Amino acid sequence: MPRTEFIALMAMLAATVALSIDAMLPALQQIGAELTPDNLNNAQLILTMFVLGMGLGTFFTGPLSDTFGRKPVMLWGAVLYTVSAYVASKAQTLEVLLIARVFQGLGAAGPRVVAMAVVRDLYMGRGMAQIVSLIMIIFTLVPAIAPLLGSVVINAYSWRAVFYGFMIFSVISALWLALRLPETLPSEHRRPFRVHSLRSAVVEMFVHPVVRLSIVVQGLCFAMLFSMLSSVQQIYDITFGRADSFALWFGFVAVVAGSSGFLNASLVMRLGMMFLVRAMLVVQVGLSAVMILFGYAASAGFVSSDLFFACFVIWQISVFFQAGMTLGNLAAIAQEPMGHIAGMAASVIGAVATVVGVALAIPVGLLFDGTPVPLAIAIFLEAAAALWLMRLMMQADAQMSPSPMN
Repeated sequence: MPRTEFIALMAMLAATVALSIDAMLPALQQIGAELTPDNLNNAQLILTMFVLGMGLGTFFTGPLSDTFGRKPVMLWGAVLYTVSAYVASKAQTLEVLLIARVFQGLGAAGPRVVAMAVVRDLYMGRGMAQIVSLIMIIFTLVPAIAPLLGSVVINAYSWRAVFYGFMIFSVISALWLALRLPETLPSEHRRPFRVHSLRSAVVEMFVHPVVRLSIVVQGLCFAMLFSMLSSVQQIYDITFGRADSFALWFGFVAVVAGSSGFLNASLVMRLGMMFLVRAMLVVQVGLSAVMILFGYAASAGFVSSDLFFACFVIWQISVFFQAGMTLGNLAAIAQEPMGHIAGMAASVIGAVATVVGVALAIPVGLLFDGTPVPLAIAIFLEAAAALWLMRLMMQADAQMSPSPMN
């Protein structure tokens, strides 16, 4: 498969996750009114339950791909994703919808995690980081159109029709994968699936200081992204009264933030992965502090609504931009010493980081009080903690390797 087509296919598989989250954003208000009218904040769980299912699924999809090959696991994941999307489209209660979303996330874990193992099968080091950065461009650009597409579908039909779109997207990507991608893990390199092997891999990764710290930092970066995604629709609607233009503003933010992938791909070979992650976290700490100040100033009447909204949009861009500049690099940093167990490593790294991110994001979303202040405080604290851990990681990397990754 040509390199360009390979990147496009891997990007489409990664985009399944972004589409499954962002296309649902315009539907939260309708779903909340229909299925949980007494507590509209509960509608945010539609996003985080999907991510939770994906995080749990990543514990197993990588090891299974080490045993059975990359393609079968990705294809069966697509089947589970499609069936779960159909069940979600028919849900009559929030509980059924949330359960279907968990299983939809489990299905999405196949393409999401195993795609990283496929990249690791074919690339390594900064070359891998460059490929991942290009893939992340699509991951961050999909939100530019997903909410708008979701709005169009919802306005024409209903929120249930969005799940039919998920089914069509999954079928197309699965067919492309089945017909065009060769198996990247030869049978002689496959490993039996054993719980002992999974436990050993977990121990090996968490004993390695750079890998351990990279996973935790990645979890904090996911927490910032998931927290923003959980609250952003309500902020546009309730805080700023801009529900009608939410999809357009969200698309604008995503397009601007999507440039982070191009920037990272061009800089990572010269500056290194750790340097770029640390630099973005420094910026995020500063911008989140400014957002907190603007939030309190707006509540006191010292800042106009339009200026406050402009500040929020800039800050939202910074959070998404940061995701494009950090998540791919952190995944590559954690994967680099684990090439001998690439599939299992991709599973454990992705699972732990995602579950940590969801665990931190759920309470942040439920704390929404009509203003962005709780969200800004949470992201400030998460960025500060991640920055401190990056310092420890760089020290550990310098001690362990004569050619550090920073």
